[in-house]
Amino acid sequence: MRKDMFSGWGMRTLSTQAARYNPLSYHNGSVWPHDTALVGTGFALYDGKEEAGQLLKSLFDASQHFADARLPELYCGFERREGYGPTRYPVSCSPQAWAAGAPVALLFSLLGLHPNAAESRLTIHQPTLPDWLTSLEINGLSVGSQRLHLRFNRQGSQTDVSIGRDNSVDVRVLY
Repeated sequence: MRKDMFSGWGMRTLSTQAARYNPLSYHNGSVWPHDTALVGTGFALYDGKEEAGQLLKSLFDASQHFADARLPELYCGFERREGYGPTRYPVSCSPQAWAAGAPVALLFSLLGLHPNAAESRLTIHQPTLPDWLTSLEINGLSVGSQRLHLRFNRQGSQTDVSIGRDNSVDVRVLY
C-alpha cells in the first residue's frame, strides 16, 4: 500500500521507483482492476482487511468516472488527484469482464464468503465491511440450487450478519 505501488485508484503493475516505470505503459505502471482485486484478496486472507477495504473503495471510486460505472481493462497509473478521475488508457477494452468482476471478488473476500454448492453450505469467515460502508444486503445469493438473503451491518470494527428466514442453505458464521 506504499505510494509507489498504490495510485489511489488501485495497484500499479510496477513501482514508481522502478527504472522502467511509465504510468502510460500497458504493463510497466498502469492499474488493472483485476490485479488490484487479487492483491486485495490476499490482504483480506492474511489479516489485512483494512487495506482490502481501501482497495475496494479505490475501485468503486474509479468506476464512477466510467460510463455506467463499468471498469475498463486498465487505466493509467498516475497518482490520484483531487477533482480528477483516473486517466484513461486509450486502447483499453471497456467494459471488460474480469474488470467488472474485480470489485465483486474483492467484496466477497472482505465478507469472507466461502460457498460449497455440493453441500448447500455457506461459510462466512470473519465478515468485514470496510469503514466507508455501514451496511450491505445481498438478496438471492445462489449456493448450488438454493438462494439466500444476507444482511451485513457494521458497528465500529464489528460486522454482524443476519440471515433471511426462508433459507435452506446451511450458513456458518465464524468470527
